[in-house]
Amino acid sequence: MAERAAGVIFFFLLISSAASAVNRRTKFEYLKLPLLHKDTFPPTPSQSLSSDIRRLNTLYSSLSHRSTTRSAKLPLTSGATTGSGQYFVDLRLGTPPQRLLLVADTGSDLVWVSCSACRNCSSRPPNSAFLARHSSTYFPYHCYDKKCRLVPNPTGVACNHTRLHSPCRYEYSYSDGSETKGFFSTETTTLNASSGRPVKFRNLAFGCSFEASGPSITGPSFNGAQGVMGLGRGSISLSSQLGRRFGNKFSYCLMDYTLSPTPTSYLLIGRSTAVNDPKKMNYTPMISNPFASTFYYIGIESVYIEDVKLPIRPSVWAIDELGNGGTVMDSGTTLTFLAEPAYRRIVQAFKRLVTLPKADEPTAGFDLCVNVSGESRPSFPKMSFKLSGNSVLSPPSGNYFIDTAENVKCLALQPLTAPSGFSVIGNLMQQGFMFEFDRDRSRIGFSRHGCGKP
Repeated sequence: MAERAAGVIFFFLLISSAASAVNRRTKFEYLKLPLLHKDTFPPTPSQSLSSDIRRLNTLYSSLSHRSTTRSAKLPLTSGATTGSGQYFVDLRLGTPPQRLLLVADTGSDLVWVSCSACRNCSSRPPNSAFLARHSSTYFPYHCYDKKCRLVPNPTGVACNHTRLHSPCRYEYSYSDGSETKGFFSTETTTLNASSGRPVKFRNLAFGCSFEASGPSITGPSFNGAQGVMGLGRGSISLSSQLGRRFGNKFSYCLMDYTLSPTPTSYLLIGRSTAVNDPKKMNYTPMISNPFASTFYYIGIESVYIEDVKLPIRPSVWAIDELGNGGTVMDSGTTLTFLAEPAYRRIVQAFKRLVTLPKADEPTAGFDLCVNVSGESRPSFPKMSFKLSGNSVLSPPSGNYFIDTAENVKCLALQPLTAPSGFSVIGNLMQQGFMFEFDRDRSRIGFSRHGCGKP
């Protein structure tokens, strides 16, 4: 996982699928996951900033390890109040299905759940853990199985090749000291097809955790979840495992949570031309970083304010020979973090062009805050990002100037100061766009069309 940032956006994603690929001759459909707003009062921007910083420190820590081994509808609920995850996923696992709530993490690959080996489980609260003994399809991988090499194994534990029961043990650690230990296993998940009947996805590789500790797992920020669902680019993530069956593509749309009534957001797995019209999509190449194979990188070429190109060197956005730098799309980070030289140029341009008065009491952690009292519809300069592939991302000003207090709006950008790390396009900047992650063509598409479609 990565220690997840709190979000300004909190959603509940109900598992309901729109894909059925049981018969290879059947026309392919996609899986559609509605995301619903969960929490009435999201955390303050300062709390979100603090959580974002903790999350990024964890993501950067995983990058510094330099390790290279790392369609159906699912329910997803956004967010812990601090630091553990941007979305929760309601997953049905096992036979018969057991319902579990998982933190969805685009910055990690492993899917894991809290497990219990109890025989008489009547004393356990319902849905508090996966009861492995109560599923007829649960099976741990043998430690000699090649799949066992896909997860970090504990040191000092020998694999007995001759014993019948020698499960594959994994030990997954996070930079805040949290860790999960257990058996790397296989199970059946049950998803709802567009036809309304259940579709079973067999042989889902996941971690069955019998020991979990640390603040990001056991603290209040985990918010009652029973595990983590990795959605990264690695082979063991949910998006990769489902992608092989439903089409190697997924997309999502995050709607503005401040609207009333809150519009429904979606996560889609599979090909969805009915929603994602290729003619209306802009595409940018999905960049690979051999030192960070989990993350979704894009290339920024330049930044414009009011159609004026800012003097930012191209090297500011580049990935160096050690894997540092570049820009990552991350739905789990709330704010957008940009390399400091670019950030300073952008702030200078906004300070020069914004005509609203400065806020009397700026919000802590934000460099540009203005007083919007008396302004029913305050206007801000337009910002756009020119991306590789000759595409342009032009978010509305509400994606980067946000309410931080009564009659106060602040620029929702932050400087990236870590010596090793990457810029991050957070979920606020992504609101109102349909983003499509096409793994086969190694590209990311985006469009203002398709978000509101049911």
